[in-house]
Parts: sequence; structure tokens; C-alpha cells
Amino acid sequence: MQRPVDHPAIPARRVGVLLINLGTPDGADTKSVRRYLKEFLSDPRVVEIPQIVWQPILRGAVLTTRPKKSAHAYQQVWTDAGSPLAAITRAQAAAMKDSFGPGVMVDYAMRYGNPSIASRLQALKDAGCDRVLLAPLYPQYSAATTATANDRAFAHLATMRWQPAIRTLPPYYDDPAYIAALRTSIEAGLAALDFEPDVLIASFHGMPRRTLELGDPYHCHCQKTARLLGEAMGRPLTISFQSRFGPAKWLGPATDEVLVELAKAGTRRVAIFAPGFSADCLETLEELAIRGRESFEEAGGERFAYLPCLNDSNVGNEMLRALVARELAGWIDQG
Repeated sequence: MQRPVDHPAIPARRVGVLLINLGTPDGADTKSVRRYLKEFLSDPRVVEIPQIVWQPILRGAVLTTRPKKSAHAYQQVWTDAGSPLAAITRAQAAAMKDSFGPGVMVDYAMRYGNPSIASRLQALKDAGCDRVLLAPLYPQYSAATTATANDRAFAHLATMRWQPAIRTLPPYYDDPAYIAALRTSIEAGLAALDFEPDVLIASFHGMPRRTLELGDPYHCHCQKTARLLGEAMGRPLTISFQSRFGPAKWLGPATDEVLVELAKAGTRRVAIFAPGFSADCLETLEELAIRGRESFEEAGGERFAYLPCLNDSNVGNEMLRALVARELAGWIDQG
């Protein structure tokens, strides 16, 4: 049956894949960082304090002092392509662009900052994607990461008259493909060093300890990732948690304290990596690679190495393709 002449154009049906990462300011200047931090720290999934109590603190002491300090940190890692996190996530999406045939569109978005989840989800729908896989790139599940990314997507879906069907990428903290990719990447990094580390540290992003008590599985996921990876590599790993914020008690031991304690106890050579991050960012390149080194060496350590995240490496991209392909089963013909 022929469509009426005044019928609006309907694009060909497609499947969309939206890679989602945490986010980044638009620039390394104080104004951009303040805008980013305001959005990030206003998320009730991130700061679980009643907003009536938290917002005056955020808009007062936090946003008047922290942006300048954070901007200086961003300036240490900023590149011609922008923030490392944005550049790498963009590259990951580009590497996957043609992996599933012309009927699948792959895009990326940031939970905080740009490109926003709402804008890219809408772009996929406008391009004809009536089925969309949301893929938060967090191996270990946390309400403050995976859940808030999905929340933001669902919030935009709530405004749409014609919604696409939605699937979400599960956490992959114990997936054999993820563990194997980490092992390959870390062993390659260790082989390239001109020293043998006495201790290998797996540093995960910290969370307030209260999140564990409330039922968040993040701590358990981190522990299992480290256990499986250590078993795969046949060597012990020291687990720590970084990026503490505020006065609350956080998951420990703290990475900065572990580095100092190791050096003071006589450890002279360490290598550190961040398996909870899918892409290098401020927390890895500045907090670990720069400040972590300074802390270790000032306490008496001699050799320090930061091993990069999977990023858009071949092994990292192949892992992501495998995870996404699994979740697209039934939506596309994969031969």
C-alpha cells in the first residue's frame, strides 16, 4: 500500500548502540570545570545526602574552591583532542562503527557534560534506531555509575512519544573476555618496563563505605575482578581504592596511603593500574600517574610505573565488540 503524499518520511529501521562514560568538562578552565562539577555533584546517585542539606554546601564551599584546583589537575592531562576520557571514548565508538553491519549505528555519550545521553539517544531514534543498546562502560556495577547513566537515558525516554526498545549492557566485572583483556594488557605493560615491580597494585575508584552497607555490589565486584585477574596472571595483586571526597568513611585501603606505606616499609618498585576504568582520565593520568608517583617517591620508593587502561587498544576494542555482540543477539543477524 502506498503512503499518503503528506506522510512524514520514516528512516530505515536500524539498531543503535550507545557507549556511555562518566563525563568531562568542555575545557580545562575553571569556569568549565565548575559547570561540570555542579552537574556531577548535584546527582543524588553520586552524593547521597538530602539535597536540601547538600546544595548549600555544594554551591558554597565546594564550588568556590574545588573548580580551580580541579582545573589545574585537568590542565596536566588535557590534550589537543580535549580530555583523554572524551577522546578515548570517541575512538572506542569509531573503532566499533562498522563491526555489526550497516544496520547498526554506534555512538557515544557522557553522563555529565557533552555529548549528553539525551541528545545522542534522540539522535539515534531520529536516525531510525527503533532498538537501542545502552552500554555504560563500567565493568563493576555501582548506583553512582551504571545506574545513573541508565537513569538519565530513561528520563529522556519518558519525554518521547515514540520510544525505541531498550536493552542495557550488564556489568562485566567477572566476564572471561574482560579478565583476559586485562591480563593481556597488563602483561604487555609489565614486559615493556625496564624493572620488575615488587608489588602490583589494582586501584579502583572509591565509594563511600555506606554504599556497601546499603546494598551496592560495587565493592564485591571489585574484589572479584582482582581475584580472577590475580589467578589468571598467577601473581598476587594489592587492592586499593582512590579518589576519596568529603569527610565520610570510604572503601579502603586508600591508594595514596597504600603507596606511602609500601615505600616506608621498604618496597622500592611498584606498578599500578586501574581496572575499573574503561578509559584513562583525570583519576588515572593525574591522580595515579602523577600524584601517585610523587607520593611513592617522596616516601622512599625508587621505581614507579602506571599501566594504562584498556582504552581503544586492539585487545580492549575486541573485548567491547564481544560484549556488545552478545547483547545484540536476536536483534541482528550475526551469521
